[in-house]
This record gives sequence, C-alpha cells and structure tokens, in this order.
Amino acid sequence: MQLPLFISPLFLFLGFLIFTLWIPDTFPLFLLSSMTTHTKGRSGVCVWPDVRQLCIGKSLLYGFMRLFSIPLKTLRGASRSLRVDQFCSVVNLSSSLLIELVPCLEDNYAYLLHDVDTGTVGVVDPSEAEPIIDALSKKDLNLTYILNTHHHHDHTGGNAVLKERYGAKVIGSEVDKERIPGIDIYLSDGDKWMFAGHEVHIIATPGHTQGHVSFYFPGSGAIFTGDALFSLSCGKLFEGTPQQMLSSLEKIMSLPDDTSIFCGHEYTLSNSKFALSIEPKNKELQSYAAHIAHLRNKGLPTVPTTLKLEKACNPFFRIWSTEIRQKLNIAVTADDAEALAVIQRAKDNF
Repeated sequence: MQLPLFISPLFLFLGFLIFTLWIPDTFPLFLLSSMTTHTKGRSGVCVWPDVRQLCIGKSLLYGFMRLFSIPLKTLRGASRSLRVDQFCSVVNLSSSLLIELVPCLEDNYAYLLHDVDTGTVGVVDPSEAEPIIDALSKKDLNLTYILNTHHHHDHTGGNAVLKERYGAKVIGSEVDKERIPGIDIYLSDGDKWMFAGHEVHIIATPGHTQGHVSFYFPGSGAIFTGDALFSLSCGKLFEGTPQQMLSSLEKIMSLPDDTSIFCGHEYTLSNSKFALSIEPKNKELQSYAAHIAHLRNKGLPTVPTTLKLEKACNPFFRIWSTEIRQKLNIAVTADDAEALAVIQRAKDNF
C-alpha cells in the first residue's frame, strides 16, 4: 500500500522538529557556519538565533516565524559583523534581547535595545534623533529609555527630541547629571539597573571624560563602551588622565573573554593601521586587520568585536608588548600608565 504523498514531508518535518529540540546547541551553529563567523558566547550569541534556542525560549510557532523571517540577503552577506540595517540577536534560554546598530552622523553608532517579551525599547547614545525615529517607526516600536555613556553632543544630540516625542527616560552618570540633556536617572559605578528584566551593571570608565560609564549586560554577554574603548583603540583623554584610562580598561579586561563589545564609533580601519605600525609582527592583528579591510570594503560594520580579540590585538590592551615598547621607545622603567600615555600620544599623531 502506497502512502499519500503528503505523509513523507510531514514525517520529515516532525523529525526535524524533534531533532532540533534535542540536539546540542552547537549543531545549529554548525549549520550557520558557512553564513557567519560569529561564535556562541558564554550565555548568549551574537548571530541569528538558531532554531533550538528560539523554540525553547518562546514557542515553536514564534521560533520558526523568527527563523524564516530573516532575509536571505542578510544570511548570504553575514560576516563577522552584521549588515547595518539588520538586527543582531543576543539570545539565551531565559530571555531575548535584540540589538540593532543604527548609524548616525558620519561615523557614530547608536544601538536600539528591544526586549521582545515586554516590548521595552532603549537606545544607547543617540547622536541624532532622526535615524532613531526611522528605525523605531519601521518596526512600530515606542522608546522607553535613553542610555548615555557620556555627555558629548555626538552621543546625546538626539536626547531632547526623542524624550519629547516618546516620553523616554534618560539615564546617565551621576557625575554628568549637569551635562547630559534631559537626564532623569543618575547611576554610579557599581550600580545595577534593570532593563525589562535584564540586569545592567554600571561600570565607571573615566578617561575620555570624567563621567563616562559603560553599560554591561552580563546575561547577554554584551557591553556598550561609548568612547572609552573602541576596537583596536581607546578614547582620547579629553578630561581624564592616563591612569584613569588604564583603570577603566582594566575593568573591561576583567570581564569574560567572550563579551561582545559595542563601541560608539566606526574607527576600526584607521585603528588597525596604527596598531600594525607599532606591532607589525602580531599574527592575530594581521589577520584581523585584513578582515576589517574586507568588511569596510563591503560597507559592513566592524562592530561588535569581542574582548578576547581585543586582548590579542588592541595596543591599549597590550602595553606590556615588547614589540610595542621597542617601536615607541618606551623606557624599561616606565609603568603601565606611562606606557599607555606614550601609545596615546603616538595614536593622536598618527
């Protein structure tokens, strides 16, 4: 007796469904390995969410809707960083946080944070309002919070318009309460704040400015560093000292290696050229620099990076490097803060 034609596809579908719910987490990532080089983190991923995670975290229907709603052009074009106009999902088994990179001004990045469970939306460092409004309108979202890493206008320029339009609460450093436009909630180093059920650790990272803070989401393994840390560099010392910047970078370096770093500017290509000029024999840096050039040639962002990668390649994380110290004639007796100051001056004059 021959089975109806629809029976076989049905069994195949059910088998696939059961398989994805029981196989190890690594299998869906293996399937995606030809499309993206992102790797799974400690408690989250910065790749398109895989079937198993979505099905457990939400429901079977929601998971498959999310999976198959991903544009094919995005999957084909995905590389170490995602396309500027697409979501990068940070997912774990207990929560789901979507991060959308929004280009602003000439080279700034703002970030939309969207908790899909509650509909809560935040934006980190809105340089200007219009790109944020456009991104929210496309997804019919309302803005709940504005998070500012520091007071500079290219990170707060959109505050007033966004606050008036959406009634969003502005969050920033206690130190900057007189300098951040429209600030409502003041936070200090070591504070913990909740974003729609996601714990956020406030890390004071002065150096670029005195009131600079970074927002660390330990549950998702992500940190928003503003202008304290860039890929392959750190911020200029407009208000702080080398010792302050060193202490700030050491705080970030103490986080897990798989932490995803979302910085405030697309400076990575120029930063890579400087880094190679002072540590040309660094093989990992050579490889990363080539990858950066490839991404930028395609108009793709280099964000996020990872802490592990920065430890291997960022000269401000490698002040102990013999090659760097010899290239810049840093005295053997120079301490780490003095070495950082020399590297910073060389970078400023590069």
